[in-house]
Formats: sequence, C-alpha cells, structure tokens
Amino acid sequence: MLVTISSEPQRPKWLRAPAPVGDNYRELKDLVTRLQLHTVCESAACPNVGECWNRRTATFMILGNVCTRRCGFCAVQKGAPLPVDYDEPERVAEACATLGLRYAVITSVNRDDRKDGGAELFAMTIEAIRRRVAGCKIEVLVPDFQGSHAAMEIVMNAHPEVLNHNTETIPRLYRQVRLGARYERSLDMLRYAKQLRPHIPTKSGLMLGLGETRAEVEQVMRDLRDHYVDILTLGQYLRPSQKHLPIMRYVSQQEFDEFKQAGREMGFAHVEAGPLVRSSYHADSSERSAAAVHSCTH
Repeated sequence: MLVTISSEPQRPKWLRAPAPVGDNYRELKDLVTRLQLHTVCESAACPNVGECWNRRTATFMILGNVCTRRCGFCAVQKGAPLPVDYDEPERVAEACATLGLRYAVITSVNRDDRKDGGAELFAMTIEAIRRRVAGCKIEVLVPDFQGSHAAMEIVMNAHPEVLNHNTETIPRLYRQVRLGARYERSLDMLRYAKQLRPHIPTKSGLMLGLGETRAEVEQVMRDLRDHYVDILTLGQYLRPSQKHLPIMRYVSQQEFDEFKQAGREMGFAHVEAGPLVRSSYHADSSERSAAAVHSCTH
C-alpha cells in the first residue's frame, strides 16, 4: 500500500532515540542471529532498539517474520506466512536463559492462516521459558486471534503474568490503520481474557499522531477501562517508510503527561505515556504495577 502526501510535519529535534550500539547490543544481536529468532525490535523498526538491547531486554516475535495482515503503520513484512517452527519456543527459552531475563515479552505476527491464530505456540513458549528460567515473568502481546475465544483460552491457561493486546488507534481510523481488525473485537478479547483469569493484569496501547482527536483518545481509554484493562501505553506513531501511513502531527510531552494523568484518574493501575513509548517499552514496569491491579475498581 503506497501512501502519498504533499507534506508532513517536521520531526522535533527533541524526538531522538539512542543509537543501536554497545557491547550488550552486539551480544544480543549475535544471540538472536545464532538462534534464528526474530524480535519485534528489529522487524518493526522500533526506535528504542538501542536502549532496550543495551539494557539486555528484547521482545521476541514468534510464528515467523511474515504477517498475514497489511496494517498501514507496521514495518513487519507482509505476505504468505512461513511454516510454523515448533522448535522455536525452546530457542526463545534458551535466549531468555542466556540473557538471564527476569521478565520476558513474547509477541507474534498475525497468523490468520491458522485456526488458533498461533495460540498454541504462545502457550508452548511460555511453558518452555518456565522450564528453563526459574522465576522469569512472562508478558505476551497477542494478536486478536480473529476473535476466537478458544484461542484466548489456550494462552490464558498457560498463565502469563501479563496479557497484552493493542487496540492501536481509535475506531474511526481502523480501516486505514488496522486493516482486517475490528475495534469491538479487540475490546471483546481483552474482556474475555480478564474473565478467564481475573488475577492476570491485562494491558493495551495506542499510537498517537495519526489524526485522532483528544476526545477520541479519551473515549478509547474509557472503553478499555470498561473492558477491565489494567495497564495502558501511549506513544507517538513514527512512519517506518514512505509506503506507510503519514504522521499527521507530533504529540507534545505535555499532552502525553495529561493523558497519563487522565488514565490514572480513570483507574488504570499503570500508564506509560511519551513520544518513544511502545507497548513493550519498559515492560517490566508492568510487573511492578501488577500488585496495584488488585486495588483497581472495575
């Protein structure tokens, strides 16, 4: 999908991320290459890859590196999916063990070619990490599984510490931003996850700067709370290439701070909001906020 635009707002000078360099960065890159793993950090061109990899944290992306959907914002390769690699969970667990992770984040491409959307491999990966890395907490960032409650049951029965599913944007922009997804379906899956395991925190995130209004963002925040979501992330959309959706505006840190305060007032247990925030950015904060979840009033 080629997007053309006559002009785009100039990127603010203060919006800068650390360069991907350093010993830890190189070590993690070599490890991922050796184990033939994918990370959303690289595949989705995340601006925080330098900072996170030097902190020895990464978000592993399972089920291959080719997505069956064509979302307008995402840099992950699209096309015919790869065969499922059933050895992948053990290699992810090996990487977690080598890094000595206390908190691991696992996500995936969309696999609409599979009846369970890849839920089985999520569960296998959780179980493999638990066998190899005692005490490692696990957050999963899952697709919508095309609304399959049975698929969500497979994941939740593996007992991740946090269940994350991003709504990504406001309902009005779904047809441009999340082609193939439905806002109501995402809300339903988040609600169902909490219904299955009320003690497991649920999490969701949005990108800002795609043309949404403040009122629309706050309505999504209220919708998420109405569907029992505990943790919220808000970040600036950054255009991966000229083939992706254009940036309509850059959101100021002050606005992010205001959204963060509004989220707290709505009852979210934890809110991360800022230009470079991504759904797995400082994800271990989700662990620290988990205790507060139980005090939320739903």
